[in-house]
Amino acid sequence: MVSLNLLSTAVMGLLVVATFVAVTGVGRRRLPPSTDGSTDRYDAITRTLAELVRKPVVWSVAFVVLALGLGGIAVLAVGNFPLPESVAGSLLSVVYASVGLLLTGFVFLGAYFGARDRGLGNAQGIAAGSFAAGLVFLVLIAIQLLIGVIG
Repeated sequence: MVSLNLLSTAVMGLLVVATFVAVTGVGRRRLPPSTDGSTDRYDAITRTLAELVRKPVVWSVAFVVLALGLGGIAVLAVGNFPLPESVAGSLLSVVYASVGLLLTGFVFLGAYFGARDRGLGNAQGIAAGSFAAGLVFLVLIAIQLLIGVIG
């Protein structure tokens, strides 16, 4: 129980530090648009990623790789392979965490795009997604306190 509390404290501390770093870096990245037509590295990377994300082949390949990877790790964890008990348990925990993060990501993106489709801005979309993801974590904490699903 103590290790779970320490882990929770460490994760929340890292989240606070990451939020502080992200907030302090917002003002530095905002530059007025240049008039000479040249683009900086950030614009080039975001344009390339935006073009890449709009291709259905990328989504299909990513889904297949993710499904096969998680399925392979799950089979390796529960199968009769010569692995130590601690490694098999750790692999299964990795699968559980990955699926949980994927579901939380879907909830975040669903709330984000739902807010954006209703005419709200990026900030409101991120706030809605963060609120929805926070509710997922709140439900997980409540379930952990009631029936103990972790550890």
